[in-house]
Amino acid sequence: MTYEQIIKELNNKIYKPIYYLMGDEAYYIDKVTDYIANNVLTEAERSFNQTVLYGKDIDLGAVITTSRRFPMMSNYQVVIIKEAQNIKGIDGSDGPGKSKKPNSFLLYAENPPKSTILVINLKYKSLEKNRKLYKLLEKTGVILDSKKLYDNKLPEWISGYVAQKQLKIDPTAANLIAESLGSDLCKIANEIDKLFIVLPKDIKTITSDYVEKYIGISKEFNNFELQRAIGFKEFLKANRIVNHFGKNINDNPIQFTIKVLFDYFVKILIYHSSQNKSREVLAPAMGVNPFFIEEYAKSARNYSVQKVVQNISIIRQFDLKSKGVNSGRTEPAELLKELVFRLMH
Repeated sequence: MTYEQIIKELNNKIYKPIYYLMGDEAYYIDKVTDYIANNVLTEAERSFNQTVLYGKDIDLGAVITTSRRFPMMSNYQVVIIKEAQNIKGIDGSDGPGKSKKPNSFLLYAENPPKSTILVINLKYKSLEKNRKLYKLLEKTGVILDSKKLYDNKLPEWISGYVAQKQLKIDPTAANLIAESLGSDLCKIANEIDKLFIVLPKDIKTITSDYVEKYIGISKEFNNFELQRAIGFKEFLKANRIVNHFGKNINDNPIQFTIKVLFDYFVKILIYHSSQNKSREVLAPAMGVNPFFIEEYAKSARNYSVQKVVQNISIIRQFDLKSKGVNSGRTEPAELLKELVFRLMH
């Protein structure tokens, strides 16, 4: 099930005995866990019927024992297991040795008590679909496989998150946040939430100025502006940004900049390769907001297909150099200067 489907069912008080929340994206795992913790039981019921355990402190036996208890003066008890990835056997695997004891969680999942809502919070791991436990949970519980969002989907996600507060964010500001904060949705949501608190009450649209002022992301010295300067052949601006990065290398790691530039030239190559240059066709193919198609068109005019392919090869070389391959003792700041020079000339 998707996060939205799970929350909709919970809103309608449709509860399942087991919620197996797993995957590399912690944001949705925590959101479902918090919703169940805060909404299923009343405040009075929680005192006796809500238990939060941590995988590093317990074993599988404790999970089963706690989950088989009966609620007190309530229809349900809620048992939340955080950091469940630390519990051996929580994935349904058999015990060690020749005896191969049947897995107790498998037995529990076959016939879970209807009065317990067990939440398994399993971050950075996923249960394989061919496992017996996976097939059991599809029948008796809920599985959320929370996958990392692709980088090109982040601006859209940011826009949707802001829209929940009846606000808008312009595409440039959304891209600025995505490029600067990376793909950690928890981190992005936390920064935007802080922005909501300090924004003037009459503001309806979040711009780059507000992002710079309240989140602290420079609207001038960032990877989004660097790729644009390179694409538009704005040599002075590109050099200014590179020099700033060189003086603040810890805040602007070269490996991240290299990835951004690699993705940028791949998108220009897609633009060149497309027969249909309409925004409706290009935007999904390139994974960008239609708002930016004209910028890529301008960059494509500045860089021929041959130069784009050459630049992708150059970026690959500098990716290796940034990791210490054939770079001698060249500092990251110098590598970045040389990379940008070669891309633009």
